[in-house]
Amino acid sequence: MADEALKSTITKKDVAKRTAKIVGEKIYLTEKVVDGVFQALREFMSEANPEVRIEIRDFGVFEVKKTKPKPKARNPKTGEIIYVPARRKTHFKAGKLLKEVLKQPLPLESK
Repeated sequence: MADEALKSTITKKDVAKRTAKIVGEKIYLTEKVVDGVFQALREFMSEANPEVRIEIRDFGVFEVKKTKPKPKARNPKTGEIIYVPARRKTHFKAGKLLKEVLKQPLPLESK
């Protein structure tokens, strides 16, 4: 668990390992469940027409929001004026419990 906390990138396998430890199950079983949960979330979000809200109590809310088209955007590299069509984007808003945990001050690092 300490190794996972030191990483800056946590993978799906890390999530499955931590989940296995929490629920007291074999890693290969929790990997299937974690894969299934992420697949279901992807499907809900990709099927969103045009917007969806996935609320997971005590964790947060995933939303798919529609952006407005931008008829006069500028390519920063070339300076060319381009049209950017409307699209969908994802947004995550942390829930109350997660916000409380993230508000805690970071421990002082020893050098």
